[in-house]
Order: sequence, then structure tokens, then C-alpha cells
Amino acid sequence: MKIRSSVIGLICLLIVASGALAQNKDENISPQRKQAIDSLALEKVRDLSKYISIIGNKSTPWSESQRVIERAAELFMENSEIGVSALSRPDVAYYKVREYFDRLMKLNYDRVTIDWYKIQYVSDLERQPDGTYVGVITIYQRFQGFDKEKGLIYEDTTKKDITVYVKRKETQIGGRLIGFWDVLLGDIRVKETSK
Repeated sequence: MKIRSSVIGLICLLIVASGALAQNKDENISPQRKQAIDSLALEKVRDLSKYISIIGNKSTPWSESQRVIERAAELFMENSEIGVSALSRPDVAYYKVREYFDRLMKLNYDRVTIDWYKIQYVSDLERQPDGTYVGVITIYQRFQGFDKEKGLIYEDTTKKDITVYVKRKETQIGGRLIGFWDVLLGDIRVKETSK
């Protein structure tokens, strides 16, 4: 399965990134370590893109959508929100992550395609007072909604900023405490929506 291989790849990348990072919580991230963390963050954003496509796909069985929603929700910090915009309204609505995925699954179209492209860092990781590093990844999302009879009935392109958190964590493996850096996604803010 594609998702399983992505998860295995993420775990391997996390192990490599965590193995390359020093145990000292106060240490700054070296350029090599930062590159490994950046790769992990971008990989998580790409995984989220795949998950959103699966959840929004009307042919995905309900049980599979629920499984993918669980996976997608694990990518986020607690209480994160995702912005939703439309050409027909000027305001942006923000929903908690799980609510966003539930709404995505129930969109009133016969078929939906959601593509993310131009995924890139726009701000460098900056160290916060608590030792967490925060950065922003920008993506462009193309959304298309189709009707069986009328074909394409809605389309827009949205520029979104995804906040990325890099936190120092510890886990116990074989009785030893191992330190590693974990990457979690935060709020996804809508910057602009266009035709």
C-alpha cells in the first residue's frame, strides 16, 4: 500500500533525523540536522496532501476514509485548525482538524479532485523560548468539484500557509531513553483564493 510505504519511509526518516541530532535539548540545529528535519516536514505535508485526496474522493469507502482521517489527524498539533475558503464568500472559515476532514468527506459533489503543488518553505525554522522550532510551509491547492450530469461545477486555487512545529521528544526503547526531534503540523491558514 502507498500509505504504508509512506509511513515506513517517514519512520525511517525520523530515525535518521533523530539519530543525527544530539541529545542536548539546548543545542541549536546544525545545517545538516536542519536539512533532515526540513525533509521530514515536507514529507509530512506531502502525506497530508495524499490523505486529503483520499478523504475527498467520493469513491473511497467510508471505513477507508475513517482510517485515513485517523492517520491525517496524527500529523497535527492538538487544537490545530484548517482554513476553508470559496470564491462565493469573502470570509475564511476555520475548522478543527477532524471536523475539517469530516466536512471534506461529506462535500456535496459527485466527484472531487484536490491537488497540492508548489510545496515549499517560506520561512526558516526559528527557535522559540521553549526550545521548539517553528516554520511555515506554503502550498497551492487546486480544488475541483464535479456533477455527474453537468461536469465541472466549481474550481478554485488557494494559497495556504502551514505552520510547522519541531519539538524535542523522548521515547523509551529497550529500557533506554532516546531523544529525537518530532515534526508536527499546526494551523493551515488561507492566504488567497482565486479562480
